[in-house]
Amino acid sequence: MNALLVGADRLGNIPDVLAGFGINIAAHVSGRDTTHQRRSAPLPAGIGMVILFTDFLGHNVMQRFREAASREGVMFVCCRRSTCALQQALGRRMGEACAACPAPCRRRN
Repeated sequence: MNALLVGADRLGNIPDVLAGFGINIAAHVSGRDTTHQRRSAPLPAGIGMVILFTDFLGHNVMQRFREAASREGVMFVCCRRSTCALQQALGRRMGEACAACPAPCRRRN
């Protein structure tokens, strides 16, 4: 699955955590640019998840990306920018997605 990461200037160990969940970083937006506050454009093509790092985002930026994800039917996760918080949020979110999915996969075994 490809993800759009929104927030944070540096990702640190975040890519390693995402790889453990089978998630690739398709794009990373820091959210500091003022145009992100007014962004109403669609998400990049091929995005399956939007991850919002709440401790590095303003409310307007977070709202715009959440609306875009909802509008396009893309799953989104909100958490602080720490590996522990990300693992917990992805565990909850991916658990919900796995429970609803009829296909067999390695996560359920």
